[in-house]
Amino acid sequence: MKHHITVGVDGSPESRAAARWAAREAVLRQVSLRLVHAVDWPLDPVFPGLGRQDVDRWADHALTGTVRELHERHPHLEISTRCLTARPAAALAAEAADAGLLVLGSRGLGGLVGFLVGSVAMSTVVATDTPVVLVRVADDPEDAEDSDGPSAGSRAEVVVGVDIHEACDRVLAFAFEEAARRDRPLRAVHGWKMPAAYSYVPFFDPDDERDIARSVTRMVEDVLLPWRHKFPEVSVSHDVRMGSAGEHLVRASRGAGLLVVGRHVRRSPFGAHLGSAAHAVLHHAAAPVAVIAHG
Repeated sequence: MKHHITVGVDGSPESRAAARWAAREAVLRQVSLRLVHAVDWPLDPVFPGLGRQDVDRWADHALTGTVRELHERHPHLEISTRCLTARPAAALAAEAADAGLLVLGSRGLGGLVGFLVGSVAMSTVVATDTPVVLVRVADDPEDAEDSDGPSAGSRAEVVVGVDIHEACDRVLAFAFEEAARRDRPLRAVHGWKMPAAYSYVPFFDPDDERDIARSVTRMVEDVLLPWRHKFPEVSVSHDVRMGSAGEHLVRASRGAGLLVVGRHVRRSPFGAHLGSAAHAVLHHAAAPVAVIAHG
């Protein structure tokens, strides 16, 4: 059992928002929080004249300032810190190995546009099998509760992308556990497309589309059924539509407290290691996004 949450901290508004989100999640889970700052030394030449003492002073300021802020909001939360000299993505992935969850900040593009996922965040997501949550500043409103009670985001529904063609037990387990922990409803979203052969049919029968839609909906219901039995306290709905799964998930993220998607674990060193739906969600979702490695 992994008993703590790790969050990357670098002093930026994005990382502070991630730290606040992670602290609220740690309170919900009743676990400790670990703040990690990593710096790649020597620094890039674009920082001329910046010495190691300056870097250490900045790291200490980022960590102690964040700890102070979080303790003001959650005085009973156990918080530890680590400052590492290493490439940030590699350091964060290594720190995530013994954590139950890794939380990272990501630049928001405002409104309903979503994320600007930096290279560190993207590299970290694909380098660890630990669940990773990306948080924007927009996901941490200034009027969020400062007490140990649940935040506004924790009171909104949880949305999960369901794949009927692949085993996604880890994805569904995470989503159901989060919905149960927050006492919030869960909405399962699946996007489907007509078989490629239909593009060659000169006269398309609308009844075929309805039949396929009913069949896909039954398959989604079958995937969800054992999880409904395991989590009877969670109110579950499903949204099955023809079209891009990524687009449907992005749309469903508006107003959601958390969006959960899966990504395939690929051992090849090449490629982004993300499916099209996860890629779309990471760049355009309007809610915190949890990426769960599976397969």
